[in-house]
Amino acid sequence: MNTLDRYIIKEFIKIFMLILAALTGLYLIADFFERIRMFLSNNATPGQMVSYFLLNIPMILSQMIPVATLLSALLSFGLLSKNSEITAMKANGVSLYRISLPIIALSVVICIIVFLLSEFITPYTNQKVKYIKLVEIQKREKLGSFKQNQIWYRGKSGIYNFSMFDPLTNTLKGIRIHLFDRDMNLHQRIDAKEAKWEDGKWIFKNLLVITFPEGEPPSLEKISSKVIDLPEQPLDLMTVQKDTAEMSLVELNDFIRKTRSEGYDTIQYRTDMHGKIAFPLVSVILAIIGISFSMRSERSGGVAQSIGAGIIIGFSYWIVFAFAVSLGHAGTMPPVVAAWAANFIFGLAALALFLRVKT
Repeated sequence: MNTLDRYIIKEFIKIFMLILAALTGLYLIADFFERIRMFLSNNATPGQMVSYFLLNIPMILSQMIPVATLLSALLSFGLLSKNSEITAMKANGVSLYRISLPIIALSVVICIIVFLLSEFITPYTNQKVKYIKLVEIQKREKLGSFKQNQIWYRGKSGIYNFSMFDPLTNTLKGIRIHLFDRDMNLHQRIDAKEAKWEDGKWIFKNLLVITFPEGEPPSLEKISSKVIDLPEQPLDLMTVQKDTAEMSLVELNDFIRKTRSEGYDTIQYRTDMHGKIAFPLVSVILAIIGISFSMRSERSGGVAQSIGAGIIIGFSYWIVFAFAVSLGHAGTMPPVVAAWAANFIFGLAALALFLRVKT
């Protein structure tokens, strides 16, 4: 690494840290005003509020780092261009491609950092944030656990075991319920393919009900659909169910494999798993877009115009990514295609812009 590379990297990192701190601060302020009513209505303590926001920082960083990378590339190269430093480098025989190499290499390092952050830190902190919100602040009882890719829940009427719970549709799948009497004797077991919360009640489908009457042999009954009176509501189960943001890739892959082996649809989880791999790479793509736009002009007016256009294109990535992922969740697109569509489209755009830079 020569002196020029160190200088460019130093300028980039300085701007990157300032932008990342500003974006994180703005996010925390906006989140605070969004959550303040919830905090006040539940009499949250200052310690709980501080813990909630501090533990949210890793998730915020993983979301804001790609934005900071884009803006830092735009501003650092824009300032170099405005101060005629780019012209001086070119006059000494250094091409624009060579000038941009340190930032592209640094964006690859940033990409790896985002991946490691989302893989090893944010799943844990997201779980803690959820626990603070639902259990410590909203005072919901945590009567279950997520073990061996299954939900175990100690209900008021017995012990419940579910393969998965979808909080978006309030649907339980792979249900095994053991109901006990007051003397803790098992008097009924209910197995069902799924149950959905509708109009304030649980509607079970494809049930097998085994009743254990005292002093008599068990009786079996198959039922296509039936309302089961369980005292628990979907909100009670949210304290136990892990969503994809609370799982590492290894844990999510194990969950998908087990759930698929039981015959349940996992397209939503497979889309999110591929998205966990695809999203960190956006840092490299946006860095190249930022470099390309900032180098289109060596005068301040052109730089300002390029920065505006670059920001619009950069933030458009999130719109395309979210839209494609939603299509993947709905089954309209294959999970791999849905997760990587935005990277493919914007990667091609970034390459085309970069190759058109006048060296």
